Amino acid sequence: MMKNIPTLLATVTLATLAGCASLPAWLEGEQNHPLFTPVNYRGDAQLSADIQRVAFLPIHGGDIASPEATTVMDTVLLTALQRQVRFEVVVVSREDCQRLFGAGDYASTAALPHGFLEKIAEKYAVDAVLFTDLTVYRAYRPLSLGLRSKLATIRDVRLVWAFDEVFSAEDAKMVNSVRRYYREGDRSAPVDPTPAVLQSPTRFGAVAADVMFHTLPAR
Repeated sequence: MMKNIPTLLATVTLATLAGCASLPAWLEGEQNHPLFTPVNYRGDAQLSADIQRVAFLPIHGGDIASPEATTVMDTVLLTALQRQVRFEVVVVSREDCQRLFGAGDYASTAALPHGFLEKIAEKYAVDAVLFTDLTVYRAYRPLSLGLRSKLATIRDVRLVWAFDEVFSAEDAKMVNSVRRYYREGDRSAPVDPTPAVLQSPTRFGAVAADVMFHTLPAR
């Protein structure tokens, strides 16, 4: 009886490995589906060596989204930006922005207070500033999220990168991007998380932010 133990263990090990190697049904065959490709952006091909630290300003929601929703999106976009590892990200809180300049956030298209960039550079020791606006925010089905973002240097006040797109849960290519994003993040999910993501502004926003920040100039 003891002689059969190695064979039994080998059989169990092979079965376990086979189970780990297999993918859930929802992942099989989706790799080649067309993904959402943004087109409304421009920027340098590569970041200059003098852009090492970037101030991440609070997102401007204006009348598009509630203050609570905008604050949540701060965290969503910050996480996506840090994943790119293009530069060191220095967070400017809404409280600091309010205390320094009299407002919790500023739109990328707004007139800035006098000395805004200089004060940001002095306080946070950064080389550039990233502005981001919510241009569309529909939290109910079908979800829709508009993101506009600009990266500008402080020393010579030059626009390094600009992005402006609207992401819709009705866009089949964006749905494919959602599925791909969560496939790469969690290959063990037993069911397709896409339907749930398409009902969650934060989870959908994470994919949109990832798509956007992938277009940043390379390091």
